[in-house]
Amino acid sequence: MSRQRSMEVIKNSEYVTIGELVRLTDTRYSTLKYYTEENMLPFEQSEANLTRRYKRIESVERISLIKKLREDGKTIPEIRKLLESMT
Repeated sequence: MSRQRSMEVIKNSEYVTIGELVRLTDTRYSTLKYYTEENMLPFEQSEANLTRRYKRIESVERISLIKKLREDGKTIPEIRKLLESMT
């Protein structure tokens, strides 16, 4: 069983895991996994290590934006389209 990194270490890291994003954004794991599968939350994955790594700052900002758009009543397809037009 792996040991969790402290929030101080996480907040200073360039890359984080999905579990660490859960802690940073107070968003459910299943929700973040869904956003990842729907190509709404980009990640990097090296061949040697199958762990998905998310850029901390960009991912936290994107999750905040998605939450705001959801609160505004946007659907997932609408949000996905908006996000695609931003990249």
